[in-house]
Order: sequence, then C-alpha cells, then structure tokens
Amino acid sequence: MRSAWRWLAVLAACLMPMAAARAELPTHTLTFTADGRFDPPRLEVEPGRFKIVLVNQSTQAVEFESLPLRAEKVLAPGVTSFVVLSLSRPGEYPFFDDFHPQAKGVLVVKPK
Repeated sequence: MRSAWRWLAVLAACLMPMAAARAELPTHTLTFTADGRFDPPRLEVEPGRFKIVLVNQSTQAVEFESLPLRAEKVLAPGVTSFVVLSLSRPGEYPFFDDFHPQAKGVLVVKPK
C-alpha cells in the first residue's frame, strides 16, 4: 500500500508541470460571426506555441482552414473548439472558410 502512495505522488509530481504548461499557453479567440465573417479578420500573435479558440456564432457549419498553416477545423452551428499551433517564423498566414468564400482573414506572427 505504501508503494502505491509513493507511485501516485511521483505521478502527480510529473503531471503537475505539464498541466501548468498547458494552462499558460497563450490563447486567442477567433469568432465566425452570424453575418459570415471572421472577427477579428487580422489576428496577431507572438512567435511560439499558442491556442486559437474557434467560436461559431452562425447557424451554419463553418471551417477554419489555412494551407500555409496546414490546419483545418470544421465547426457545426453554435460550436466552440480550438486549434493549437506552433510558429516561430514571423509572417502573414492567410486563413479562410471553405464553405463561405467571402470569409477570409490573416494570422500575423510578429517578429521577436
């Protein structure tokens, strides 16, 4: 029994830094509005690993897609989801909604 408690303590000590690292991940929100656009249309981020929370406020399915980012996420109406990206290279990375061609935006990775 004593070794089981020791094992649990070691496991908890190993997992706590991972949970803290996830909690500290910079997070940005990108909303698909009811009128069929991205808000904000220009999302600026620092280089590194970050999370984008995707919120679909529309009554239709929408898609976050970016060829240069190699990222794609489809959301049903009213759904919230996320993508985690890691970018170290400054630049502009366009994204769009394949279901609604007018909905376009750009992810800007700022220089260090």
